[in-house]
Amino acid sequence: MRRRIFVVLLAAALLAACGGAGDTGGGGSGEARTVQHAMGETEVPERPERVVVLDTGELDSAITLGVTPVGAVEAVEGLGYPSYLDEHTQGVENVGTIEEPNLERIAALEPDLILSSKLRHEAIYDELSQIAPTVFTETTGVTWKENFEVHAEALGREEEAERVVSEYEARMREFREALGEDPPEVSVVRFLPGDTRIYQKESFIGTVLEDAGLPRPEAQDVEDFAMLNVSREAIPEMGGDVIFYTVYGPEDETTLDEITSDPLWRQLEAVREGRAYRVSDDLWMLGIGYTAANGVIDDLERYILEG
Repeated sequence: MRRRIFVVLLAAALLAACGGAGDTGGGGSGEARTVQHAMGETEVPERPERVVVLDTGELDSAITLGVTPVGAVEAVEGLGYPSYLDEHTQGVENVGTIEEPNLERIAALEPDLILSSKLRHEAIYDELSQIAPTVFTETTGVTWKENFEVHAEALGREEEAERVVSEYEARMREFREALGEDPPEVSVVRFLPGDTRIYQKESFIGTVLEDAGLPRPEAQDVEDFAMLNVSREAIPEMGGDVIFYTVYGPEDETTLDEITSDPLWRQLEAVREGRAYRVSDDLWMLGIGYTAANGVIDDLERYILEG
């Protein structure tokens, strides 16, 4: 039944000139450009107007570039869009979750561009491409800057992207100058339902901290994503001059209390001296874009430069 409903809606969307991978789509300027991406080449409108984004990084990119999507997914059903983008996501239609985008809802919006990644949605790329021109990056997270360039090209916003990158780089230079010659080691920990993670360098937040000139404790100064599912015995690996930690999902279902109530946590120097700070998971973990990165810099200035 679900499949039949989708086929009917898809047919209606195509009749309404929603567009396929080789068409200009249902909006935009009427002209088309060819964009190379992780799945090949796709013809997209010169300036897409009805954009659907299927991950948080794509949402950040679109809004950073001045495009309000007509549709977007949630990271987790019922939790909404990242809170730091609240004022920019009013009226954006929910089209499911990252794990399960709702193809019927997407088709009904008659988009002229869909943005996602091969990592997330390779299995439904063909179906998405029948709805509208679809552009994928290879993956997400550590490649967020390269992804932004792909998003900017697909959206026809290359000039805006150059300005965004230039402003970010200038802000990082100012931060590093203010930081001085003896920067603190920064530790990053994330508490999730049934999982505690210690973040390393091959992650969105790892690249932002590197841009900021902030060293990492030895266990985190590793070209890898994160230490996953760590136990209480790994609490000493969470130590640093400063600890930033985030909470993902309903707090009472996460490992936050289990770890932070442990004597080993309370013995960490940063905890004893009041330099363990809870920060926004939406900014530090889910945002994966330049607007989120600037929010992280705000936190670094507040807690390291001003604290």
